[in-house]
Amino acid sequence: MKRKFSDRANWRRILKKSYACVPMNEAGFRGYVTLFRIHELKEPLWREYGGKRLCLADKGYLWMQHYPKGEHFVVTTMFNDAGRVVQWYIDICKTQGVTGQQVPWFDDLFLDIVVLPGGETLLLDEDELEEALDEGQITERDAEMAERTARRVLESIRKKRFPFFRLSEEHRRLLLRRLGWEAECS
Repeated sequence: MKRKFSDRANWRRILKKSYACVPMNEAGFRGYVTLFRIHELKEPLWREYGGKRLCLADKGYLWMQHYPKGEHFVVTTMFNDAGRVVQWYIDICKTQGVTGQQVPWFDDLFLDIVVLPGGETLLLDEDELEEALDEGQITERDAEMAERTARRVLESIRKKRFPFFRLSEEHRRLLLRRLGWEAECS
């Protein structure tokens, strides 16, 4: 199991960034929201889903992560340089926490869900979850919890009850204003 940190301090692709972490306690969301703004990078990051090639990281892109308190998932919303959502990436995790320096982290349980702005939803890395279980990196209980969490999130998305699509847009506007990043992200 790999621990992943929201500040992506070891991401060698990124040469210059801005990073902020904001604790939130509002009616629709309790937890941490982070913003990661890419100013300079070695090369863009591209992914392909079903023959569709998407740029996920480039100069001017903003990644927002929601760490909902008490949940077994973390939602990353990737915005392009025009402020449009490229994708939502949902990591299923065993646990999440915060370092002493206020950097949220999560222990990745391999399963991921990608949702594209057009509504296409993909469950990824089921083979990685199985491999991790076979190799003893995770327990049977961890694997079952990951699968149960993924099913619950997918059902919430299907029923149009997954709040993070709306929250990502609302929180992006709110936090850009609060942090004074509006000019560089407009």
